[in-house]
Amino acid sequence: MNKGQIIPSVNFHLWEPCNMRCKFCFATFQATKRTILPKGHLPKEEAIKVVQSLADYGFEKITFAGGEPSLCPWLSELVITAKEADMTTMIVTNGSRLSEKFLEKNKEHLDWITISIDSLNEDSNIEIGRAIMGKKAYSKEYYLSMIERVKNYGYGLKINTVVNRYNYEEDMFDFIQATEPRRWKVFQVLSIMGENDKNIERYAISGDEFKSFLQRHKHVSYLVPEDNSEMTGSYVMVDPAGRFYNNENGSYAYSQPILDVGAQQAIQEMNYDLDKFLERGGLYQWS
Repeated sequence: MNKGQIIPSVNFHLWEPCNMRCKFCFATFQATKRTILPKGHLPKEEAIKVVQSLADYGFEKITFAGGEPSLCPWLSELVITAKEADMTTMIVTNGSRLSEKFLEKNKEHLDWITISIDSLNEDSNIEIGRAIMGKKAYSKEYYLSMIERVKNYGYGLKINTVVNRYNYEEDMFDFIQATEPRRWKVFQVLSIMGENDKNIERYAISGDEFKSFLQRHKHVSYLVPEDNSEMTGSYVMVDPAGRFYNNENGSYAYSQPILDVGAQQAIQEMNYDLDKFLERGGLYQWS
């Protein structure tokens, strides 16, 4: 990473055993769990210190992702730590735990909720693995109800969709127009060596197939597309062990732990691309 080149947004992955079985997930962190993190996550106190270190370094926005971050017992404490340090806060969730209790508890400190919705077809979601324990997929009506609750509590709404072999011909235009997220991120399914590459051929699509999905939804003004090239090297990410990592070469490379060497030294070991971050629309009005 070039000196002085600061990407203002960071994703902190909280690995918890996800209650869905997404077949193309590229954030399984199995190698991390086998080698340096037997419990799968940092202790609460260390996770809080990582968040504080990221805030002290100067990140303006933090996104808690997974696995499924809502399964982390101390997610709310991490969100509070970030918010009290003047960061914009966001989670990426499959929506399975967005109960009234959760929404009420976090409304003062959590700014954005991103819901992963890959398909409105229940059979497609089961094929993808976007289903509880791989068996129970949410209906379109359930997603509509979930989104209504999120909006009623005043959260900023973002929707993430991963375009793959089972949904690239789908038309989600009416649903997206009805729910009116502030952003709709549309990703081309990405292969990461050691994470999802063993099964990815079943779900991979060509660049032209990805473009066909985008063309079908071209009139959605808040659509933000990202193909495989745009996704690589443009995200600042922290793994469950508290290390920066990137994916620019098709597999993950890691820094030294942030709590051992500090965020400033650890991030210098990475090669994040600020220009690519800006070109893919990573900087927007999130506060």
